[in-house]
Amino acid sequence: MTEENEDLSFLADADDVHDRTRPGGARRGGSRRAERESRGCLPMAIAAIVVLVVLAFLGRHAIGSIKERLMGAPDYSGSGTGTVLFQVHTGDSATIIGRNLKAADVVKSSDAFVDAAKSDDRSLGIQVGYYQLRRHMKASTALGVLVNPKNLVQAAVTVPEGARVAQIIETITSHTKITKAELVKALENPKKIGLPAEAEGNPEGYLFPATYAVVPGETATELLSQMVAKSKEVDKEIGLSQGAEKLGLTREQAITVASILEYEAKRDEDYPKVARAIYNRLDKGMRLQSDATVSYANGVSGQIWTSAEQRANASPYNTYEHDGLPPGPIGSPGKTTLEAALNPASGPWLYWVVVNLRTGETVFSTTYADHQKAVAQFHEYCKTSTAC
Repeated sequence: MTEENEDLSFLADADDVHDRTRPGGARRGGSRRAERESRGCLPMAIAAIVVLVVLAFLGRHAIGSIKERLMGAPDYSGSGTGTVLFQVHTGDSATIIGRNLKAADVVKSSDAFVDAAKSDDRSLGIQVGYYQLRRHMKASTALGVLVNPKNLVQAAVTVPEGARVAQIIETITSHTKITKAELVKALENPKKIGLPAEAEGNPEGYLFPATYAVVPGETATELLSQMVAKSKEVDKEIGLSQGAEKLGLTREQAITVASILEYEAKRDEDYPKVARAIYNRLDKGMRLQSDATVSYANGVSGQIWTSAEQRANASPYNTYEHDGLPPGPIGSPGKTTLEAALNPASGPWLYWVVVNLRTGETVFSTTYADHQKAVAQFHEYCKTSTAC
């Protein structure tokens, strides 16, 4: 801006001030204020319209919510009627549970349940699972059912490592309403429960040892399918097929070795050593002579010793009578033994024997003479131990 323009600007400002001191100037200044006020009213009018539209849109909901807060959330007064199977999912908050309860017509409003939950610290520990509730329950009554773990409508079936199909069936029938007949029928359809082709219809070794929650109405096929699916999941996780191939084994053979380990050792650190001894014997063309396979061949369990008669059983699972591995697993191996079968320790051992049944101490030997000494040590242990 030039100096001349600056001077003119100053004069204009001065003139404006002078004008505002005159009557005419006052009217001119008022006109400018009116113009500015007119422009300012427009946004205010628009804002007012928006507020009215929002209020109109919310309408009944906003008023209803205020009414609920003033008068209390709608709630039923009784213990309810009929039955409703209700599920609490992982991660469900009190608000979500309340909404689901209302949707199931258990409570009259989600707010009533949330209010009840806020006043009861036990609501923070509601467990995941199924609960038997009623329709039209007072919110606090429904909460009382959910906060009590004893009201969970589910059964826990635990399959231990090494468990055999017969034992698994017994466990399921003793903890659920699923019958033996239903389980046997389900096992007769291996494809339906997801058994892999290499199992050749035999579920032994493919019902993974773990704890399974059985929900109301779950069928034998559904439960067994869970177990098979878990087995496949772990196999994939540890790379069972690839690991078995590196050892010159099939996937089925690796599972078989792992199932033998479940019975032939007691401590995690000994599983890889027993695996190595098994592979060393196979490499030398020696029979495994595993008492665990003899017990399986004779349909017995829990035995420490095997008899000469049992060891003479012609079953292909009797590794005293037949070369190589048995034709399939002798139980359900867990993840630890599966990994041990894939990752055997380094060593020249050909023999092993547990010499202390309480601690699981195992002696590994390379020569038969040394093995006999270890066996004698075990017999000596059994003279004074009630574990034998």
